[in-house]
Amino acid sequence: MFIGRGQNIRPINGSVSITACINLPPEVNSAGLLTQFEGGVKDYKWLDYTTPRIMFLIATMLTISQAFHSVLKRFGIPIFISQIFAGLLLSRPVLQVIKVADKIITPEHVQLIGSMGNVGIAFFIFQSGVKMDISMVAKVGRKAWYIGILSVIAPLVALIPGSMVPSSEGPTGLFITPLYYMTAYPVIFCLLTHLKILNSELGRLAQSSAIVADFLSYATMLFLTLSQVAYSSPPKAIQLCVYILTFIVIVMVVVRPAMLLIARMTPEGKEVSRTGLYVVVLILLLFLSFARLFYSEFTVLGLYILGLAVPHGPPLGSALVNKFDTMISGFFLPIFVATSAMRLHDLSLHTFTSLIWHNIALAGLAALVKFGACALLLLYWKMHRNDAMALALIMNIKGIVEMAFYTFASDGRYVSPNMFRFMLGVVIVTGSVVPILVRKLYDPSRKYAGYQIKKLVDCKPESELQIVSCIHVPSNIISAINLLSISSPTNESPIVVNVLHLVKLNGQATSIFVSHQSKNKNIYTYCYSENVILSFKKFGGLHWGAASINAFTAISPPDLMHDDICTLALDKLASLVILPFHRTWFIDGSLESEDQTVRNLNLCVLEKAPCSVGILIDHGNLKRPVTHTDSSSAESLSNVAMLFIGGNDDREALTFAKRMVRDNKVRLTVVHFIAATDNGDVDWETILDSEVLRGVKNSEYIRYVQHVVKDGAETVKIVHSIVSEFELIIVGRRYNLDSPQTSCLKQWSEFPELGILGDLLASKDLGGKCSVLVMQQQRKN
Repeated sequence: MFIGRGQNIRPINGSVSITACINLPPEVNSAGLLTQFEGGVKDYKWLDYTTPRIMFLIATMLTISQAFHSVLKRFGIPIFISQIFAGLLLSRPVLQVIKVADKIITPEHVQLIGSMGNVGIAFFIFQSGVKMDISMVAKVGRKAWYIGILSVIAPLVALIPGSMVPSSEGPTGLFITPLYYMTAYPVIFCLLTHLKILNSELGRLAQSSAIVADFLSYATMLFLTLSQVAYSSPPKAIQLCVYILTFIVIVMVVVRPAMLLIARMTPEGKEVSRTGLYVVVLILLLFLSFARLFYSEFTVLGLYILGLAVPHGPPLGSALVNKFDTMISGFFLPIFVATSAMRLHDLSLHTFTSLIWHNIALAGLAALVKFGACALLLLYWKMHRNDAMALALIMNIKGIVEMAFYTFASDGRYVSPNMFRFMLGVVIVTGSVVPILVRKLYDPSRKYAGYQIKKLVDCKPESELQIVSCIHVPSNIISAINLLSISSPTNESPIVVNVLHLVKLNGQATSIFVSHQSKNKNIYTYCYSENVILSFKKFGGLHWGAASINAFTAISPPDLMHDDICTLALDKLASLVILPFHRTWFIDGSLESEDQTVRNLNLCVLEKAPCSVGILIDHGNLKRPVTHTDSSSAESLSNVAMLFIGGNDDREALTFAKRMVRDNKVRLTVVHFIAATDNGDVDWETILDSEVLRGVKNSEYIRYVQHVVKDGAETVKIVHSIVSEFELIIVGRRYNLDSPQTSCLKQWSEFPELGILGDLLASKDLGGKCSVLVMQQQRKN
């Protein structure tokens, strides 16, 4: 039996009277959707029950946001804007137009779903603090300091005169002004990630500037809010200062040491226990509970400070991010964004008051001053005009953090519904326009303009060879060192190895690129790369005068690591980048692991590298000793083969192979496959092939073997017969090149990045265990 009960709430301090009706017992769980069509229950409607209606609304808003995003992503607009549009489409003004407002959603359901969204924004802001390394504020460069300070102070100074204008329609500008000039680091990080320029030169400068501006924005916001409270009620301002200082002291004295204790109690290399994670979540929930009792307007800032108390990175920071990031960003946060937009009560512009138009002018002035100040400063530093304008636009972006402030201010009735509508419009405009303009203005590939193509075939035999060697996991270290040792560096023909340790960005927001040659060592990244640095330094010591070592560490998202590799190759004028294959094997030949992210990285580097690229497939049988100095190991011989068909990649591979014969402990065999249908026609490619083979045929240190084959089947047969004779086989990638020697083999290729012969040698069907190096000459894009 359902009992309706109404309750009249008396007006207090001018508030309106509200009549609330509820059903007892509450209608929570329905009997199912099919019951409505079976007709077994009179006047039964499954949407009258809370649980199915909530599930229906969540599914609807997520579906609508994805539908919007499928269209808007073509213009470069992030999914955040699509989620706002989904909320607008489900708001009461829109549903009332199509006359389904009460049938689909009620204010009570918006409030209930909004509570779920509040969980999402609370965890998002908390995680933003967790990902932030507060020590980075002291490490940013001079340019980032100037840009960060100017982007906050310049618009603040410009807004002060207009913010002091009194108004009887709502709060004056001192309360709202910080939301116009503030720069939120999490918002800029999301924008740079969306545009895939996080690791670019502009992206790194924007991150550093945003870190400074972020802390300065919160500081000025706190100061202005306290000033306004002190103006109206000095005792309340003092009370508020006591609350804030008490909270900061508790965080520093209790919360931070507790977090560090959890991290210290976790064994090295192990994950944080569930108990530790639950303790952190409990602290977060306790804070949210007490925040409402004291001063809820500082909930966002408090969550951020609480996140900063958690040690970033592994083990605790990364564990929190990995545990909750997918759930928060994929479910709860979209609900918050959509329900924030659903709070609108009117979509028309004719209800805008003079206060709204005054704030439109303030917001426009703040954006114009911030853009002009940042752009002029960057132009003064001789930055490219488009890059300067792009960075100035990035500093003006508004997003999820500002929207959280607007929503909490609206819920607390600190701003009117009209003011909230205007603020939401600011977020939509900047969130849509800025990504489009930045994509048009900034071209990361501009750095390659005028870059001379770097080929091994163009290098003089006695010239210094610059190599970039990439390391992901410890097993890559010995593989790369063995290959470099086999390449036979000498004092007359030295090599410079730029070792790049690639670390997945995990549990922190700021990507890092560190050179370990600098005097000021970064202890954090050095600990990450200690084994890599020591191993390669030892290799350099064993080849004193013939090999120089430069070590670097890049901590960045996997889908942006290729930019670190290509930038380092560009800066060092490298001729070769060596990449590890995405598969590793046990000593018995069985597959050990397969990392798809490494494969995607290799494909990106092959496409964008400014020099030649080699993919090393190590089966653990490169016997060249590099860490031992005993005489028996020193006398061991390495048998290397190079399979030559013809083309740019094969010539590049043969050039690298010929460098190895300078060491008499390396025996090189060049296997030349000639098509049986070759009628002797000569073209430019044939001339180039003959030129690079001339030195091979006449060399007493290289064994040259010819095989005339009719088709790919004969080539496979020959490769199978010789593969067990060598520890390393070098081949060219020859991507999308058809020839009789490899006919009918392309359809069986599993990994296109290896080419036909490289894929054949890497397949599990091959009897012998032989390491492979697949070479690709740089393509001019």
